[in-house]
Amino acid sequence: MVNRITQIMATSTVENYLKAALLYEQEHQGIVPMGSLVEALGVVPGTVTTMVKAMATQGLLEHEVRQGVRLTPVGRALALGVLRKHRLVETFLVQTLEMDWSEVHVEAEALEHAVSNRVLERIDAYLGHPTVDPHGDPIPNAEGSIADEATQATMQDCTIKKPLRVTRILDQSADFLDYVQDHGLKPGAKIEVLKRVEASGVLQCALADGEEIVLGLPAAAKIVVGISA
Repeated sequence: MVNRITQIMATSTVENYLKAALLYEQEHQGIVPMGSLVEALGVVPGTVTTMVKAMATQGLLEHEVRQGVRLTPVGRALALGVLRKHRLVETFLVQTLEMDWSEVHVEAEALEHAVSNRVLERIDAYLGHPTVDPHGDPIPNAEGSIADEATQATMQDCTIKKPLRVTRILDQSADFLDYVQDHGLKPGAKIEVLKRVEASGVLQCALADGEEIVLGLPAAAKIVVGISA
């Protein structure tokens, strides 16, 4: 597998397609519709079709006509490598260069194609081998393994009146990240959901300092939590 991967000189476009397919598979656990690639990459359907056929010839994707695509083992390994670069770069930009966490996604989109594996491993070591990025997204390790994301609870559906900790922010648009930061709900924050009112579409929660805040359920669905130690 390693030899097969090293023989492929993936362009930034190929890497973008692979990463988009991987992210869809992680969220939906199934075949990736062509329309999802169109939306994620911002290109026209004809361009996606042509690119997918070329990548299938390279052995990076399996293309099922009128269904979509699946990553091959080689394609998945390459996609995980790109995702590792993206999330380590985001972490470096926030922790070392002290950039705002709402700004780093765009920068990482460019740098993920330019950083060599040698430099990346130095960054990883310098940061202390982090397992998640500033938004709580898991970082694939050097062997291509990534933490299981299947059992996640959000503030919208978590147990109430239990000590919780924010672990991940699913919506990483600048506006929502600013909203999360303003309300003290960044990853690591300790909270307790006090009450959830489905009829009015809101929930009430308490922060570690005792401050109580009210969130709409759509916003709560974008904030992943886990049991607090």
